[in-house]
Amino acid sequence: MAIDGVSGSSSASAKNAASRTTIAQNFDTFLSILTTQLRNQNPLDPLDTNQFTQQLVQFTGVEQQLKTNDFLEALLLNTQNAGRSDAVSYIGKEVTASGETAELKEGGAYWAYNADANVANATVTIKNASGQIVYSENGSLNAGPGNFLWDGMGTDGTKKPDGIYTIEIKGTNLAGNTVKVSTSSVGVVTAVDFSGKEPMLTVGKNKVALSDITSIRQVTQSTPAPTPTPEETDS
Repeated sequence: MAIDGVSGSSSASAKNAASRTTIAQNFDTFLSILTTQLRNQNPLDPLDTNQFTQQLVQFTGVEQQLKTNDFLEALLLNTQNAGRSDAVSYIGKEVTASGETAELKEGGAYWAYNADANVANATVTIKNASGQIVYSENGSLNAGPGNFLWDGMGTDGTKKPDGIYTIEIKGTNLAGNTVKVSTSSVGVVTAVDFSGKEPMLTVGKNKVALSDITSIRQVTQSTPAPTPTPEETDS
C-alpha cells in the first residue's frame, strides 16, 4: 500500500543523496584544481585568495542546506509516523464524526445531534443511498446534544435493507425562527486506510477522515444501547 507522504520523503531523500554525491565529487574536483593552480601559479601574479575563500564558503553553504533538508525530512517522517500511530489507536473504539451518514445494521442506525436552542417543531428526514426519502418524523428537541436511533422501519411500514443512510434535521423555535441542528455519525472503528493524504477510519461501511472525529470513547460490554431522545408528537 503506497503512502503519499512516505513516497514523497523517499524521493526527496534520493534526490538529496544524489546531490550530496555530486557536491562531494565537485568539491574534490575543486580542491584538485585549486592544488594544481597553487603549484603552478605565477609568482609574479599569484591567484586571488579571496576568490578561493568565496568558493569554499559557497560549497559549505550548500552542504549545510543539504543537512538542513535531511533534518526536516526526519522531522516530517516522525510526524507522519506519530499520526499513523494515533490513527491506529482508534481501532476498536467508538467515535463520533461530523456528518450525516450512518449504517443501518442489526435493526438500527444511530446518529448524534446538537441543537443550538430548543426546537419546537423539528422534522427528521432519512434518505437511502439513492437519495430517496424512506422515513420522516416530526417532533421537538431540547437544546444541546442528543441521540437519534432509527429502527429501520420506513414511513410506509416496510423494513428497509441494511446499508448507508443519511439524516437531516430541520427545526424552528416557538417564534418560527430557524434553529441550527448539526448531526454526527457514531460507530466503532474497524480499520484505518493510509493510502490517501489523510488517514481514513473505517466505521461500518463508512470512511471517515481522522480530522472529522469529534469524540472517542472506549467500548465496553456495559455500554448501554443508544436510545432516541426526540420527544415525538403526533403528526
